[in-house]
Amino acid sequence: MAIYFLRRYVGRGVEVTAAFFVATLSPVLGFIMLFTFRYTFVADHYQYVACIGPIALATAGIVTLAHTFKQYQAVIMSAALLVVASLATLTWQQAGTFSDIETLWRTTLTRNPECWMAHTNLGLVLLQKGKIDDGIAHYRSALQMQPDSWDAEYNLGTALLGKGQVDEAVLHCERAVAMRPTDPDAQVSLGDSLLQKGRIDDAIAHYQKAMMVRPDHFLARYRLSNALLEKGELDGAIQVCRTALVIRPADADCHTTLAIALEEKGQPAEAIQHYEKALELAPRSIPALTNFAWLLATSQDASVRNGRKAVELSAEADQLVGGTNTLVLRTLAAAYAENGEFAKAIRTARSAMQLARMHGEVSLATNLNQQIALYQLGMPYRETAK
Repeated sequence: MAIYFLRRYVGRGVEVTAAFFVATLSPVLGFIMLFTFRYTFVADHYQYVACIGPIALATAGIVTLAHTFKQYQAVIMSAALLVVASLATLTWQQAGTFSDIETLWRTTLTRNPECWMAHTNLGLVLLQKGKIDDGIAHYRSALQMQPDSWDAEYNLGTALLGKGQVDEAVLHCERAVAMRPTDPDAQVSLGDSLLQKGRIDDAIAHYQKAMMVRPDHFLARYRLSNALLEKGELDGAIQVCRTALVIRPADADCHTTLAIALEEKGQPAEAIQHYEKALELAPRSIPALTNFAWLLATSQDASVRNGRKAVELSAEADQLVGGTNTLVLRTLAAAYAENGEFAKAIRTARSAMQLARMHGEVSLATNLNQQIALYQLGMPYRETAK
């Protein structure tokens, strides 16, 4: 009302500015529901567009003032520049909040410790950086503030699975699926947890549910192929793996899984093609290097075996893992034997057997002992048909 009556003295600029400010700000005042209102009803960026009017008015006012009081023009313009410089400094300081996503969410929590969404998002960032314990702590905080947050349950379950806490992971993933049964990622995460528990059929059921919701969900198909492979259903594993590669043809792990299934199916030639493709895509892939070397070193088919290449591949894998992986050492020993280097094969197999015993892998240690006996007789190991 005051603006309306003062317009004869200050002109209609103030009136137009006020109208512009209210009109552009009104959509975010709560009259129209926005998705972000789920988290907050206030935010600095809501007024970015609305501020154009007052900024234009202030700028015009300064110019008019400088023209009216020409004797003070330098003082007026200097004061304006000082204000702009101060605002620029504050903007630069505020921009630091957005330097990276972790800083953004940490700043949010510093200013608003009860923001459950910030806890969830920061937990995800930390999990991606490998800081699993810190991520888990933030997911737990989010669930204390928002117990019905299905995505916090799903992310917490995924983090716990990565930590090896399978039982608790299953619990949280089941809660996430109960809250949001149509989310394919939650179904896949629950399937992963159940697969770790050895409940293969239950895991397969959840992978299939994820595929029903989203047929082009690559991870659901890839994990299903692994579950079928573990169950021994080779035809199903091969079929699902092939469809997964249609969705994502440049996935090295999927090529490796398909190669393993083809190898077990007795199709080594095609298996080699997929191992080579996997290594072309990911030259440092330990599973691809190790499984390919094992095929080349132990195949029943003489046309497939290549001791020199098997040594090259398995030695590279061993170097990458730092000589601490039992299966890689076993493969390197078999490769040495195929290449006629039996002294190295015996020494490497004994190292692998010692590691297996340290880790409580009794069956693997027994197999290695039998393979050492072959190497001592100057005989390479041959994989039996499955």
